Amino acid sequence: MSNKIIRPASIVKQGNLILYATSLKVEQLIMPNFYNIERLDPENANEKGYQRLLNKGRTKKLADYIVAGHETKDAFLPTSIFLATDKNLVFNSVNNTIEIDIDEIGPFNIVDGQHRAEGLKMAAEKNSDVLQFEVPVNIAVNLMEIEQMCHFLIVNTTQKSVDEGVAQRIRARLTQAMGVDETPNLPKWILNSVQKGEDEKALQYVDFLNDNKDSPWLNKIKMANEENSKGSINQKSFVKTIKRYVLVANNPIFNTEDEGRQHKIFLNYWKAITNILGDDEPTVLFKYNGVELFCKFAVPFFSKMINMPDYKVSTMQELLAHVFENVEGDGAGVGHTDFWTKGGTASGLNAGALSKINTEMVKALHKPTNTKKENEMEI
Repeated sequence: MSNKIIRPASIVKQGNLILYATSLKVEQLIMPNFYNIERLDPENANEKGYQRLLNKGRTKKLADYIVAGHETKDAFLPTSIFLATDKNLVFNSVNNTIEIDIDEIGPFNIVDGQHRAEGLKMAAEKNSDVLQFEVPVNIAVNLMEIEQMCHFLIVNTTQKSVDEGVAQRIRARLTQAMGVDETPNLPKWILNSVQKGEDEKALQYVDFLNDNKDSPWLNKIKMANEENSKGSINQKSFVKTIKRYVLVANNPIFNTEDEGRQHKIFLNYWKAITNILGDDEPTVLFKYNGVELFCKFAVPFFSKMINMPDYKVSTMQELLAHVFENVEGDGAGVGHTDFWTKGGTASGLNAGALSKINTEMVKALHKPTNTKKENEMEI
């Protein structure tokens, strides 16, 4: 088969975006070096991928449908695949055709439709007749990779859902690109988040905790697109919690320390917590309830720490021990390992209960160090 494809096409102009609406046979779509999928790599937060992890079950389901439907002549796949390239295509305005020289243009990136493309490829492997099946395709030209990433995010947040962990990674990369790379116009709700940079900042916290060899969180966080992770909490939940409770205006650490020190202080905070409560399984300390409570408690705790000599683990541990010794009411027992054992008290707590415990912990935080001893002497 020739590496040049000529197909009838219509040119579509949307602002600065130029699209060619056409169709391709499956045999053309699956030609070597025709397309590539820039998948987000959970092991490398700095790489350029942006696609979600391929759902093999979804791909197989589509392949089975195409094979069965092709045999009865009623296979139906009207949704177009969105391809993109940073190069241009030759368009013949006389006969309305495009010419694709794969050696020069390929591979295209699939911005939207990776499951359709992979499903069709699988179907063709099962039944070679599927190679003649045609699918609608939209091809964007002269689109840089940062722009392709933007369009993926727009398509997958305005028309259908995308895993929030993947969206967080993309928004973080767009924050890094703002003012440096040319980026297309973004919907207001995406632009606001990108400009704030909260996803980027929160992800730095999460990556630092998950990757640091001395961290109690080492490899305990399931990152976006990690298929076989044994993480106890997923990235998107941890990021949301940090954005909600840690990256706030009244956090003295966030406002006074550079990012490197912020991460180290937050790590020391969790070291102090686990030094007292332990980190042996089975525990729910590293699940949603533990993250929710101790991220919520972080700001009042750090507000107290600024009046102390340093942010060392030992100093934090001493203050936490004071809190756990003096907490009363709904918070009683929160400073004991048994409280956090899987199936124990912490396992059944809801957001309201965690909020009450946090209130009691804040009260204990501000009790004089010798309060408990004085009360015992009075008795």
